[in-house]
Amino acid sequence: MSKLLLYLLLTLPVSAYSHGGGVNKEGCHTNKKTKLYHCHQKKNPTSNSNVTKKPDLKSRSSLLPSPATAHQPEQSTQDLIELNYEGFTVWLDCSKRGAVKFRYNAQRDTANFKRSNQFHLDANVPKECQQDSAKSYKAKGKKYDRGHLVPANHLDYSKTAIKASNTMTNILPQAANMNRGAWLMTEEVVECYRDIDELLVIGGVIWGNDPSDDYFVKSHGVKTPDAFWKVIIRGIGSNERAIAWIVPNSQEAKRKQLDKYQVSVSEIERVTGETIPVADYVKHDKSNPWILPRGCNKG
Repeated sequence: MSKLLLYLLLTLPVSAYSHGGGVNKEGCHTNKKTKLYHCHQKKNPTSNSNVTKKPDLKSRSSLLPSPATAHQPEQSTQDLIELNYEGFTVWLDCSKRGAVKFRYNAQRDTANFKRSNQFHLDANVPKECQQDSAKSYKAKGKKYDRGHLVPANHLDYSKTAIKASNTMTNILPQAANMNRGAWLMTEEVVECYRDIDELLVIGGVIWGNDPSDDYFVKSHGVKTPDAFWKVIIRGIGSNERAIAWIVPNSQEAKRKQLDKYQVSVSEIERVTGETIPVADYVKHDKSNPWILPRGCNKG
């Protein structure tokens, strides 16, 4: 058996075997060309762009399984679309008009390109599956940002990738203090440690059921998530390490509060139903926070 075939078999979710590569009732199947298992609508709206790429055998992100939506009753497996942009992937839930999960590899900082101030919709995604507008989130007396799931700064090696980060499929309403505070701090941890080692970053959305902060349903067609989660993984074998957070989407989630939101990887799995690709001893470890290295360039 060739190494490539063995690799593909090992990385396919179990359900891919049970359906023989065909489309199951949840709209999931194995792509005949790429051999990747994914879920989408019966009518594939992204056939002209964001095509799933062949897996990079050297990339740890290719080991990540498809979202375990069976454990997340608030999400719709029928309407889940995998969007592969250059440098990162997001999974979009049409019923939410927003992403439920993201992943990317963070490599050494190059600072070749700067972030654009322009946000845009994805012309290749059906209107009913994404937000109605790319404009700022505005609600009287409320401060919310167009918050990134995958930050532009970590894609500064490519003009195409950094521009794609401003696609509204990668954007959700984030409380300003949280986006510029605790959530930004998680991005700075990635920014500093990616110069030490390549990182696998996995994260997602906890939509919750609190309607009190759904200020943007009328203007954008999207509810406000209750929280966001993120896992950063580095090293291999006995040197593998991970850190994880569940950050509430509130104005109280300021920078100095981040350590309070640190959780174990096993807790992330319990809350989200995801399977995070790290060793068991790493999943249960909730060690001290990753201290930002002295002299780190966070720009």
